[in-house]
Amino acid sequence: MNVRAARLRLKTRTFTALAILSSVFGNFSLSWGVRQVGSLVSLSPLTYVRAMFNPWVALGVSLLIVWLFSYMTLLSWADLSYVLPVTSIGYVLSALAGKMFLHEDISHWRWAGILCIVAGVALVARTAPYRSGATP
Repeated sequence: MNVRAARLRLKTRTFTALAILSSVFGNFSLSWGVRQVGSLVSLSPLTYVRAMFNPWVALGVSLLIVWLFSYMTLLSWADLSYVLPVTSIGYVLSALAGKMFLHEDISHWRWAGILCIVAGVALVARTAPYRSGATP
């Protein structure tokens, strides 16, 4: 593997971790903050404005913006068929965070789905981030 390819692989792994972590912590913060605000059922614009000024919601939105930019960067370096499955481990981590910190009930069917995601991520992670011969 040449130096350029090794550097690209390291950048891809770094941005993959950034995308996963910003997604997990962003969604967790958003959920935590919205639960503090209360129900948004009224659909009143004031309720949403109040929610946006909750520090947890603002943090969640900020982290999800980081996720968007890191995801866009990843897609410029690696194939979608690699990026999407590998970053989906964030769904698993989000479910675990919901269970541990938000005390959500997760059914057996959800756990089965989570195990399928883990298996898929393990299979896809064994492949190269981009097709050989393709220009990353």
